[in-house]
Amino acid sequence: MGDTITRREQLEKLKPLLRQVLELMGEDPDRDGLARTPDRWAAELLSCTDGMLEDPATHLGDTLEVEHTDYPVDGLGEMIILDNIEFTSMCEHHVVPFRGRVDIGYIPDPESRALAGLSKLVRVVQMFAKRLQVQERMTQQIASVINQYLSPLGVIVVVQAVHYCLIQRDVEQRSSLALSTARRGSFLSDNNLEEKFQNYLQLRMDTKEV
Repeated sequence: MGDTITRREQLEKLKPLLRQVLELMGEDPDRDGLARTPDRWAAELLSCTDGMLEDPATHLGDTLEVEHTDYPVDGLGEMIILDNIEFTSMCEHHVVPFRGRVDIGYIPDPESRALAGLSKLVRVVQMFAKRLQVQERMTQQIASVINQYLSPLGVIVVVQAVHYCLIQRDVEQRSSLALSTARRGSFLSDNNLEEKFQNYLQLRMDTKEV
């Protein structure tokens, strides 16, 4: 869609449709509070889903390389962890938000020594979050692209999120938290690695003191 229609054209096509939605809800889209709502709503919908137009290669196509010579050359290398990556996404089932955090750990291959810049990992999370999503699929997508572009020995991704479809609808579960995981490579074959990953997360620095 991004190749055949501009963002401006998308906005102009969405506005009358969203105006009609308001009318079907029994609202008056011309009243003061709603006069510009279709414009804002259209812009917000496109902003919340612009990750659909992004290519993972944009973020992970260029990798860093370990420079120091004492990097392990056999066995499992050192684990790289980036935790508490915050995100907000849109549930594709009810088109309401879910938000939470992502913890990522991966073990670089000592031979290729390919690393991702930490900000690149954040952008990968944001790219998949800015789509109509389900948490389980997003978790797997993040793990898969890291595995594809970095070819590490192992990858683990843990996502925890609060879903507003549980809060706002009749089930009214305000304290429920959904947790999903994805593992690749050595995290599938070595049960101790996930335990080490969780232990490292417990050592997380208090960023308020930084």
